[in-house]
Formats: sequence, structure tokens, C-alpha cells
Amino acid sequence: MKKRFSEQQIIGFLREAEAGLGVKDLCRKHGFREASYYLWRSKFGGMSVSEAKRLKQLETENARLKKLLAEQVLENEVIKDAFRKKW
Repeated sequence: MKKRFSEQQIIGFLREAEAGLGVKDLCRKHGFREASYYLWRSKFGGMSVSEAKRLKQLETENARLKKLLAEQVLENEVIKDAFRKKW
């Protein structure tokens, strides 16, 4: 799924809402749904752009580490099966 808005844009939208622009007006102005606004607010509320970039980096690193762990567990299972069959 392609993201339509960057983290910087989303944080800008949230700041506009904090400045007093109504949520419905904000959504209509920029072309997204209210549900998206509330989802973004729960994820990015109170963050600066640099914090959002850091969050993105941490999420990417976390996904990479989870993949490595899954591969290692699978490799260990294969080795255990090979030893069980050998004896």
C-alpha cells in the first residue's frame, strides 16, 4: 500500500488542528478521512518531525531484527530435527 502523506505532512496536519482548525475542515482541505486523522494523532501526536523520523528508523530496525530472529529459530529447528533423525 502506497502512503499518500509523509510523516512531515502528517505532523503538519496535526499542528494545524492544534492551532484551532476544525478536524472536519482540515480533512476536507487536505483530502483525507477523519479516521485517518485520529489514527495519526494517536501515533504522531506531540511529536516533532525528527522524532517521527527516528520512530520510522526504529520500526524498520525492529522489523529487520524480527526477521533475523525468525530465520535463526527456523535454522535451529532444522538442526535439531537433523540430530534427532541421526540418532
